[in-house]
Amino acid sequence: MITQSARRPLSSWKAVLRRTRQQRQQQMPQLFRAMATETTPTASASAPPPPPPSPPPAAVKPSLYTYHAQQTKRLDKSGARRALFSKANPDAAKPGDVLQVTTRRGGGEPFAGVCLSIRRAGVDSAILLRNHVAKVPVERWFKIFSPNIVGIEIVWRRPKRARRARLTYMRKPKHDMGNVDHLVEAWRRTRNVFTTKGRAKGNSASAKK
Repeated sequence: MITQSARRPLSSWKAVLRRTRQQRQQQMPQLFRAMATETTPTASASAPPPPPPSPPPAAVKPSLYTYHAQQTKRLDKSGARRALFSKANPDAAKPGDVLQVTTRRGGGEPFAGVCLSIRRAGVDSAILLRNHVAKVPVERWFKIFSPNIVGIEIVWRRPKRARRARLTYMRKPKHDMGNVDHLVEAWRRTRNVFTTKGRAKGNSASAKK
């Protein structure tokens, strides 16, 4: 038997080696598949993700907006201050304009200054004014809808609209406007001229009657 197997032709040995090689190649993918199934869990074994939270009902509206709307209507019945700082109004006050605020408490003089910023926050809307008092820079915040404010008037308008909403760069000496009392005095003179002309016309009309 040994002599017969040893005397086999070389082609038969090549065929045997080819078969064994093919059998190994067929067994290797099956082995890798078995290892993959053992190491990686299946999708069915993992827990399902939790459902997304349900959206709030459409009927519920944010109460903060309604509160601000009610308070602004109560504090500004005529709507003049809302129009004075409304973005839709082309004649509204803008950053860079000189404004004068007259307060009720204290009985002091009105405070005038250049508007550096307008904070629009509903009933908490406020403006930041800057002026120089005795050569000292002074900045004050004023609540637009505060009952302690009697009136807000535009003294001087900026010739060119500012590109920024907050003019904090005007605090630097290069861009600081300094004292704005001369602008307030010129504005008062022009206003007094118009008021005296109106009074004179009214007196002349009453005298003719």
